[in-house]
Amino acid sequence: MGEDASAVYSSESELNELGQPIGRALPKWSPASIPSHTQMDGHFCRLEPLSEEAHSRDLFDAFALDREGRNWTYLPHGPFRDFDEFGAWMQGVCAHERTMFHAIINLETGKPVGIASYMRIKPTIGSIEVGYLNFSPLLQQRPAATEAMYLMMRRAFSELGYRRYEWKCDVLNAASRRAAERLGFRFEGIFRQANIYKGRDRDTAWFSILDREWLVLEPAYDEWIADVRASPGGKQKQSLGTIIKRHVAAAGVQR
Repeated sequence: MGEDASAVYSSESELNELGQPIGRALPKWSPASIPSHTQMDGHFCRLEPLSEEAHSRDLFDAFALDREGRNWTYLPHGPFRDFDEFGAWMQGVCAHERTMFHAIINLETGKPVGIASYMRIKPTIGSIEVGYLNFSPLLQQRPAATEAMYLMMRRAFSELGYRRYEWKCDVLNAASRRAAERLGFRFEGIFRQANIYKGRDRDTAWFSILDREWLVLEPAYDEWIADVRASPGGKQKQSLGTIIKRHVAAAGVQR
């Protein structure tokens, strides 16, 4: 048998009048705000509401550079046979009421190079998910990719008051799992047979960042961005993971 949950989480609990462990009280908590679907500006990129008219052509061309369609394997849609099919998909997601899709714009070219979204937005409990990520080859392994994720985290935590930020992916998507860990997410476990997509079974790996962890991660991101901006050719002197580990160690945070 596994460990007793009350023992594992004793530091997070209190005792009620019956001597039972219960979750810690949140007397100062108030619901978070629903994200405004507005522009987010960074040094290497900006995020703006996804638009079929403004972004479809450039995104289709950028995604087409992934000639084998590998970026779409673990997503519920795609790859697309032609621009008309892609445009029809864009029309649908841009009109989606419960998911806020954003185009990631490369500031050097002014063109969209990827997509990211806020999903499962639950302001009353302060939980929000980042998802439907598709980074074209023009965005992959570039500072703008990391900064885009930072901008979305910063809005959720620092501007809107969320207390939980989620990342979920197919357990077989090794690249997504590595990305979550690099960005500072904590692995929480696997939900077995959690979904079906493209006629296939999916076990889902869950990751999260909590508001108290963001207090340590935000300055680490700020340091990394400043480092890249100051480095010749925009090459990092220290990896984001190295900087995060140093900040976590200095704060004495258990991860």
